Amino acid sequence: MDALKLWSLSSQPLKHLFRCTSSTTTTTLRRPYSNSYSSSSYSRVVLRCCSSTTTTTTTTNAGGRNRRVSTSSSTSDRDAVRAIRLKKVEELRSKGLEPYAYGWERTHTANQLQDIYKHLADGEESKSEKDAVSVAGRIVARRAFGKLAFLTLRDDSGTIQLYCEKERLANDQFDQLKALVDIGDIVGVSGSIKRTEKGELSVYVDSFAILTKSLLPLPDKYHGLTDVDKRYRQRYVDMIANPEVADVFRKRAKIVSEIRRAVESFGFIEVETPVLQGAAGGAEARPFVTYHNSLGRDLYLRIATELHLKRMLVGGFEKVYEIGRIFRNEGISTRHNPEFTTIEMYEAYSDYESMINMAEEIVTRCALAVHGNLTIDYQGVEIHLERPWRRETMHNLVKESTGIDFDEMGNDLKVAKEVTLENLGGDLDYKDKSSLEVCTSIGHLLNEVFEIVVEPKLLQPTFVLDYPIEISPLAKPHRRIAGLTERFELFICGRELANAFSELTDPTDQRGRLEEQVRQHNEKRAAAISKTESAEDKGKLNDESYEVTLDDDFLTALEYGMPPASGMGLGIDRLVMLLTNSASIRDVIAFPVLKVQQ
Repeated sequence: MDALKLWSLSSQPLKHLFRCTSSTTTTTLRRPYSNSYSSSSYSRVVLRCCSSTTTTTTTTNAGGRNRRVSTSSSTSDRDAVRAIRLKKVEELRSKGLEPYAYGWERTHTANQLQDIYKHLADGEESKSEKDAVSVAGRIVARRAFGKLAFLTLRDDSGTIQLYCEKERLANDQFDQLKALVDIGDIVGVSGSIKRTEKGELSVYVDSFAILTKSLLPLPDKYHGLTDVDKRYRQRYVDMIANPEVADVFRKRAKIVSEIRRAVESFGFIEVETPVLQGAAGGAEARPFVTYHNSLGRDLYLRIATELHLKRMLVGGFEKVYEIGRIFRNEGISTRHNPEFTTIEMYEAYSDYESMINMAEEIVTRCALAVHGNLTIDYQGVEIHLERPWRRETMHNLVKESTGIDFDEMGNDLKVAKEVTLENLGGDLDYKDKSSLEVCTSIGHLLNEVFEIVVEPKLLQPTFVLDYPIEISPLAKPHRRIAGLTERFELFICGRELANAFSELTDPTDQRGRLEEQVRQHNEKRAAAISKTESAEDKGKLNDESYEVTLDDDFLTALEYGMPPASGMGLGIDRLVMLLTNSASIRDVIAFPVLKVQQ
């Protein structure tokens, strides 16, 4: 196959890409990605590398005087680098070699070789026929010394050095390697294994082929890809330049796999529900709206998987879960992305106590899979995940932090607001005060105080129990305390990680609560619009408002009868943030949503 041909014996190096000195001339080559200079008694080659370097050579002229020559090659001049590399592509094809191969048969990964041959002593070579190896990967560093060249190859598992010696390679292959192989190229290499005198395990190269010729230069090793916005926009370059970034996504994959193993070990089965829905339900959030031309109707990207998973319980399934993407047309922050991933699960014949156990099981198993222990560091805070975790009601946590006992307020909202502002007013900014003043019920006020004062303090794992009924339209009423629901949220490091209920199964109660939710939303929307003074302001407001409609089919399903059940939604992105010590949700989403680049 042309793609796998070895370098032809008649190939000549590209003269304009390097300088050869005479046998009596000593030159100095600055190693790519190195601050040090190397010297040797034999001839050196000065290469124009793709990285941003300045190469200084010392030559001896006819008069015996030393003359310093400085050459500069900058990665910022992408077009110039690309033009040079396109010429190399032409050079390869002119020699009958395909620079974009169809494949490569490799025997080992870099990490496998490091493990298998860790016993080799310094300077030892493994020469038996069974030790012939073939590897493939991207060249991330290179340096050349006359008749020797050292390249670093990186594959998905790690790195290994390539030891290239002119006498070992057929005829002009060595010169072609120096002239045609750049940092960033993907190559396939065959040879034996040796450990250098300095202790570096290496593939002692017999032959090689360029599998993919890179046209654009990689970021400089020392400066790297440091522009945060560019790192997110060009994640593929970010992962090449910063291998630890790719490790985050490997850990993410491990976490998702462990979540599946955990829930399936309890008998849950995975199902799939629609992403395009006729009504956006299961949460209170602005949906993305699209239009189906053939059906002639608006459809919504789902804002939750809840209502369709509950339909599965109505249909006879008893333990179901779905790991899926959720879409909410709302703000972007270090904690929020318009597209994110959750797991939602529902279990018939259980209540929210069952989901407390499930939340602990999932998080601890994932922590052990990633870290091997239950004490982790997150942004300088030591988090202890040993079970059982703290459980406390929202009322008690608010009383503990503020001294305000909402149980004593009754239903007098005016008095409750006065007491709250009197106790907290001095510590609140204008935005927080405004949020408290517009609360329409005791339950909303309690929740607002919790979010402002208590939530940021919940660093260690804490289950916050028994939320007000006004903010929990899908949860069952508390069996002992009027005005509350059987609902909990899990907080770690001041962030909500999971939300769970004893699920509301009474179709009449459910219809009434959802209708009230729609009514309140539409009142707020109408009131806000009426306060605008200009058409321009009204247009801006309408951009931020949205309609809420009932999912009548879900209510119909409940009327056929849904068994008593508990359910939980857990944010996978936030769990990955916690277990990879990532400060922003964008760091754990491979390709996050960004503003349009100017």
